[in-house]
Amino acid sequence: MKAKERLILALDVDTQAEVETLVEELSDFVGFFKVGHRLFTRYGPKIIEVIKKKGARVFYDAKFYDISSVVEKAAAVVAELGVDMFTLHTLGGFEMLQAALKAAKAKNKEIKVLGVTLLTSLDSRILKEDLGIERELKEEVIHLASLARKAGLDGVVVSPYEASELREKFGGDFLLVVPGIRPKGYKKNEQKRVLGPKEAIRRGADFLVVGRPILTSDNPVETTKRILKEIEN
Repeated sequence: MKAKERLILALDVDTQAEVETLVEELSDFVGFFKVGHRLFTRYGPKIIEVIKKKGARVFYDAKFYDISSVVEKAAAVVAELGVDMFTLHTLGGFEMLQAALKAAKAKNKEIKVLGVTLLTSLDSRILKEDLGIERELKEEVIHLASLARKAGLDGVVVSPYEASELREKFGGDFLLVVPGIRPKGYKKNEQKRVLGPKEAIRRGADFLVVGRPILTSDNPVETTKRILKEIEN
């Protein structure tokens, strides 16, 4: 893939006007635009339509997590919206993952269904003390990614720190979407497990999700170009 095709911009903004401006300015440099809870809660399916009308690809970070029948129906609706990729929480279990996959592919066989393993804001302490999960963090990620693979999903969302093990385990036909990407000179913020674009690609990432470094930049286009250069290197 070209560097542009690997880059996903997280549209963590509040207004449709901001979305339209960003898509217009950056569609030549960004492969996908990610819509999350913030935008979808405010605008609903309309915001996906806005992006698609501009000829851009949409990654809907839905993170569905519910009983199988509910997620199955939601996945079918998402596929009908024309999004190119969307996410489920792997913690929902095998039955939920498989039902959602089947429903989505029945509506749009080209859609990519991804499983979220563990959020990049989590660390080993939170995993054990808050969530009561006894496996080590990396072990848990590998376990959940294996569950997604078994269910037939197209790939998973993982931090760059687990990418190399998953790439080695699953080979090249399992998509790894990596958030927590921070180019040189940017803060981690609340993210715990972050790396730069170059190192994430070296570890096996297919797609990189970048938000604040571009969104808060005085010149989003130039910042995006610098990120693309890091990917190319």
